[in-house]
Amino acid sequence: MSEPAPVVGPTCFCRDCLGDLDARVKRCGECGSPRLVRHRALPALALAHIDCDAFYATVEKRDNPDIADRPVIIGGGKRGVVSAACYIARTYGVRSAMPMFKALELCPGAVVIPPDMAKYVRVGREVRQAMLRLTPLVEPLSIDEAFLDLAGTQRVHGMIPAKVLARFARDVERGVGITVSVGLSCNKFLAKVASDLDKPRGFAALDQEEARALLADKPVGFIFGVGPATQERLARGGFRTVADLQRADEIELMKQFPSDGRRLWRLARGIDDRKVVPDRGAKTISSETTFESDIRDFATLERLLWRLSEKVSLRLKNAGLAGSTITLKLKTADFRQRTRSQSISAPTQLAAKIFAVSRELLAKEIDGTAFRLMGAGVSALRPGSQADDSDMLDRRAAHAERAMDDLRKKFGAGAVIRGIAYGGPEKAG
Repeated sequence: MSEPAPVVGPTCFCRDCLGDLDARVKRCGECGSPRLVRHRALPALALAHIDCDAFYATVEKRDNPDIADRPVIIGGGKRGVVSAACYIARTYGVRSAMPMFKALELCPGAVVIPPDMAKYVRVGREVRQAMLRLTPLVEPLSIDEAFLDLAGTQRVHGMIPAKVLARFARDVERGVGITVSVGLSCNKFLAKVASDLDKPRGFAALDQEEARALLADKPVGFIFGVGPATQERLARGGFRTVADLQRADEIELMKQFPSDGRRLWRLARGIDDRKVVPDRGAKTISSETTFESDIRDFATLERLLWRLSEKVSLRLKNAGLAGSTITLKLKTADFRQRTRSQSISAPTQLAAKIFAVSRELLAKEIDGTAFRLMGAGVSALRPGSQADDSDMLDRRAAHAERAMDDLRKKFGAGAVIRGIAYGGPEKAG
């Protein structure tokens, strides 16, 4: 069998004007830009990971140029956690999921902005639509990142995938007003590794041949899916770095770690056969809140749970979805998490139904424990047209709830407020 013909194309080009260049130059001779992409395998690489840079914070800076050069933290009150931090704030040590009080100790001069998820979703959809114009093979990982497979698109776009991606990044920056980083490789794992090499506003290419050396000195936790428990198990077996895994015999590693051995052996060598799976939609729609002070009182938690149920219901309705598994999330004052779920007979998008089920779950957890966070979510999603309000109670609730939805659309969110939503002095973050 003959070898496939090599893919032809430039090994160096300018990210700003897309002109082809000699790989030895340091600046574009046409536009003067130093932002060049160079890699010997550039014409053959077609699998990308695209990540929006400090997404929430970048959107806020776009909308308020006065804070463009200031450290920005997106998050709740002092009891909340950091949802996102701009790159300036990160130089102070601020990181996502860090408690807000700690972030403000590290960066007391930061501009703190509560998250505006509706706005971020709108911007994320703009970027997603731009991705889909490149290829139908787009696999979202979150609101601000995705894998793309551009194999076979060169004839459609008239240029190699690397150039298509550079043009995409340039157009998003000009049109949407945010920046992205691109990682280009031969598989998903290495594309994700590459996208982290040149942040922010970066573009990095990585091929199989150089992956082993690049990965060798990384801790085993660098490999996706290797959490603290797996790291501990690997350390007990003498595996602390990726190089330790690279030196291992595949069969012996599989014997020692039956469920993970083969996957770890392959990923340590940059081998990943996973395909890019197009968007299958959200798996869960949820909302959560961190309290300004710990709460143990059922009545207070109940009122807050109703507000969360309404938020989840609205998101389901806006997305045209319904779900049949309802989940309650609680975090105790000592940061221990409790997650309780219950499936229902038919999918719903009604706040009243979400609240009724999650309230039952909440009642079982009231044992004097103080809670600092609570969340509600719906999963096992399907089209909203499949929501079943067949029994009399559900029909009445659906009719009343949709009437209230119509009033809110016409007169504003505060036009109709359920009695349970009124409460005492507690404040949700």
